[in-house]
Amino acid sequence: MAGTATQAAAPEVVASGARPGLPLKMARRALRWLGVVPFGLYIALGLAAPMIAIAIAAFQPESGGFVVSHSSGPTLSNLDTALHGEYFVGLRTSIELSIVTSILPGIFGLLIAYAIHTAKRGSVLRRVVITASGVFANFGGVPLALLFIATLSTTGVVTGWIKDVFNGFNIWDHGFTLFNAFGVSFAYMYFQIPLMVLVIFPALEGLRPAWREAAQNMGAGTWQYWRHVGGPVLFPSFLGCVLLLFGSAFSAYATAEALTGGTVALTPIQIGALLNGNVVAGQQNLGYALGLIMVVIIAIVMTGYTFVQRRAARWLR
Repeated sequence: MAGTATQAAAPEVVASGARPGLPLKMARRALRWLGVVPFGLYIALGLAAPMIAIAIAAFQPESGGFVVSHSSGPTLSNLDTALHGEYFVGLRTSIELSIVTSILPGIFGLLIAYAIHTAKRGSVLRRVVITASGVFANFGGVPLALLFIATLSTTGVVTGWIKDVFNGFNIWDHGFTLFNAFGVSFAYMYFQIPLMVLVIFPALEGLRPAWREAAQNMGAGTWQYWRHVGGPVLFPSFLGCVLLLFGSAFSAYATAEALTGGTVALTPIQIGALLNGNVVAGQQNLGYALGLIMVVIIAIVMTGYTFVQRRAARWLR
């Protein structure tokens, strides 16, 4: 009888002993998520809230702004205007410029990164190039525009040097200029190429030497290795880096504004002009509509970037 009572009480003891562990596990799980709270607040206040505000204002009448107007409902007139006329030209120019300044720097940056990758580890040249790329990739805005004006304008240092070396040859008399879309794209190369070096270099480092050794043991040459092994493995990372460069060029504002004075039809410059009231007062919501279009395009690009990075991570773990 006593044994039966002991057996009957055992499950209760086990159950009562398990109960204190459940709150402890929940507390540990809460502490783990507590570290994510600051980042979540940053995302909410720095990204989500502005995006929601822009989306609301883009569908409000011009007199509404961020304040919802009760006299009239949402309207599509702002988006319609943003997708026609000079604003559509600015959007198209921004996309074309971003494509050019992502593909060309992507190619040149890949070649430079590969040259660094093949250099001896720990060499001075390798460290200098990586450090310089980190500095140049973050050098932009007004200082970059002033740098190009001081070096390649009509009275710039490099322009004068070319005149002296090539018997008075003036590059400005032969179609070169800094104050149009070509000049902006030329300036963007300054920070886009180093940025490509930084983002593609880890992918090159992820290529395992054993893969090349195995290909050579099977009789494959350099071209065959890159055609069938290295290229397919590296291509998703390369494509993701190009998409990242596209987003960087598409959202850039200060360099183009300072270099051209707002004379080039680019969407970021048009948004700045509308929000500052420099063109027509009371068109802030049209600027928000242009901003919403930019947000949608960047979201599509970043979605593609995330997708290709996941594919690249399968091989580069």
